[in-house]
Amino acid sequence: MLRPERMSKVSVTGSKRVIDDVIEATYEHHSLHVTDYDERYEGFEPGESLDGAETVNEKLVTVRSLESILGVEGGEADAARHLDDEALEAELADVRERVNDLNDRRDDLKSDIRDREEEIDRMEPFADLGIELDLLGGYDSLEVVVGEAKPDAVEATLADADGIDSFEVFAGSDVVAIFARPADGADDGVLQDSLVGVDIALLEVPSATASPSEYVAELERERDALQNDLDDVTAELDAVKEEAAGFLLRAEEQLSIEAEKKQAPLSFATTENAFIAEGWVPTSTFGDLKTAITEAVGDHAEVEELERASFTPDGDHHTEAVADGGAGPKAATDGGHAAQGDDDPPVVQDNAGAAGPFELLVQGFGRPKYSEFDPTLLVFLTFPLMFGFMIGDVGYGVLYAAIGVFLYSRYEGTFRELGAVAMWAGGFTILFGIYFGIDVFGYHAYQLLPGDIHWPVDGKGLSPADIDWALSFLVVSVLFGLAHLNVGHVLSFVSNYQQHDLKHALYEGGSWLLILNGAWIWIFSQHVPGPKPDFLFESFSILTFGAVSFGGFPVAVGYAAIVAILLGIVLLAIGEPPELAEVLSPVVNVISYARIMAVLLAKGGMALAVNLLAFGAYIDEGGEGSFHFIFTNNYLVNEVQAEASKELVFAGMTTAFTPEAGAVGILALVAGIVVAVVGHIVVLLLGVTSAGIQAVRLEYVEFFGNFYEGGGDSYLPFGYDRQYTTNDD
Repeated sequence: MLRPERMSKVSVTGSKRVIDDVIEATYEHHSLHVTDYDERYEGFEPGESLDGAETVNEKLVTVRSLESILGVEGGEADAARHLDDEALEAELADVRERVNDLNDRRDDLKSDIRDREEEIDRMEPFADLGIELDLLGGYDSLEVVVGEAKPDAVEATLADADGIDSFEVFAGSDVVAIFARPADGADDGVLQDSLVGVDIALLEVPSATASPSEYVAELERERDALQNDLDDVTAELDAVKEEAAGFLLRAEEQLSIEAEKKQAPLSFATTENAFIAEGWVPTSTFGDLKTAITEAVGDHAEVEELERASFTPDGDHHTEAVADGGAGPKAATDGGHAAQGDDDPPVVQDNAGAAGPFELLVQGFGRPKYSEFDPTLLVFLTFPLMFGFMIGDVGYGVLYAAIGVFLYSRYEGTFRELGAVAMWAGGFTILFGIYFGIDVFGYHAYQLLPGDIHWPVDGKGLSPADIDWALSFLVVSVLFGLAHLNVGHVLSFVSNYQQHDLKHALYEGGSWLLILNGAWIWIFSQHVPGPKPDFLFESFSILTFGAVSFGGFPVAVGYAAIVAILLGIVLLAIGEPPELAEVLSPVVNVISYARIMAVLLAKGGMALAVNLLAFGAYIDEGGEGSFHFIFTNNYLVNEVQAEASKELVFAGMTTAFTPEAGAVGILALVAGIVVAVVGHIVVLLLGVTSAGIQAVRLEYVEFFGNFYEGGGDSYLPFGYDRQYTTNDD
């Protein structure tokens, strides 16, 4: 699982007269990742599409256009079944004719409705004005202007206009009609010229014999009639969609398959009489592929395994030869390794079962290269652990798991994988919530259990009584980071050893292992104890409930750690001198894992704050104990305020409710419940954006940075997973 699936480079060489049968057999086997011909064979040229490719593509465009018009989506087909060419041709012609006719009618009706609505919009101001259209023009001695403006501004402007003898303004709600008599000798258009300084939008007077209101009413009737016709056409299109959706989905799938087959030779090397197709297959499937092609065309095609990609390349080679070198299209071999080009094998990540969905997180950084370790299994083992520790609450964990179950059961693909990740993260959140004192939305549920029960870990270090636990969790975070980074450097060491030699492994992996472990062993030693805080050593006793007492490694071990650090620096200086600038990164990167403890306290503090506002809380034992929530006014008065040993932190909203408080008390109770619900939803969401992002960051930056680059090629086998059609006649 730490390596991708083994891949083999294969070639299929044959006569052009069997190319169709070879493509068919290869397509149905659905295992060959075809690589494009790179013109390295003398006398060969890139192939051309098979006959009929253009016709198939035209039909495919037609089908997709009809699907777009009807709004057909996946999942609207009945059971998968065979669709032959004659049935496809006949039914496609019928559906195309019906849909195109209805779509043309729908477009015409929409255009007519749009015209009516534009005319209504143009006429409504005149209907609002209430003046017949024939009265708004045709005068010899009057000028008339209609527009959208404020009447007061118009009247004030025209009162001072020199070219106007008299005027009258008629106003509707948003429009004005201005009638004016020009002064003797005034130019034509003096009224409009006088209104230049007024904020007015001029309107053209329509030509219509009916009154504006009657004309608008007539237009609205026409529009409504057209809308009814449009609804009828839409209903007919919906009926066609219901009838033809399954056919169109099957046709699209069938034509997509045919188009891919007919365009396949574009990646082949061809002559007038022969072809060569090359690509990658999982090594375990090569025998089956060879058998399938042989059964289809006999000895008219030859299938060869040219090379087998290796995880441990020798020198500059990345593949192991499995066939003798030769002339012609088969490349010569050199030193036992085939030289068939420099195309890297595609990557098939081999992570079945529970770890599989975590490939999504790895691919978010980058698909592993074929020569790299696949870190999916390690992410599966660490990401939920970090997330669960940072949230550590049974209530939130149940909700995360429930969201995961919903996504996993309702969706496919990416959302299904996210659902699986959420279920694992929720499960670990529940486990750590139990460890932190059966923490349920920030409240310790174990306190409700009968009897005098003491939980081993009473909280997350937020209460005065358990501050030592917060410091202990800091040590836990650092130790986890140390172990996590050690795994990354070990993988780097192994990878460099396999791909190069022991010297490279020591320089590029061993040096960092020595510096990392030497630095932290020295930190946990008694050498120079003064600057080292006591909690580094006391935390072991706290975390093991007194079972383990650790006072630090002896001074001699501290000196040995310094020697290891110096040796690591020397190896780094010899092998990778530029990296000496990062010699402190092993210490810094481990300290970066302290964010795990920081998020733990932040999320716990947020949940505590929500509960304080909603329900109130006190601290027992004179302010040196743990937080306890109050909930009711009766408990606040009779238990908290009545005892000197209990220190009130905040009364809370719900404690204001009493039967005597009336509406105010009910409002406080409702407000407290709302604050609790909304507040915990916010904490739940922030848990994803903080704990989730921080856990992913530690994986991507601190962990992957030691051994993993990503950037591998996806495995895209030639073929199609049928969903709506079958091969059976």
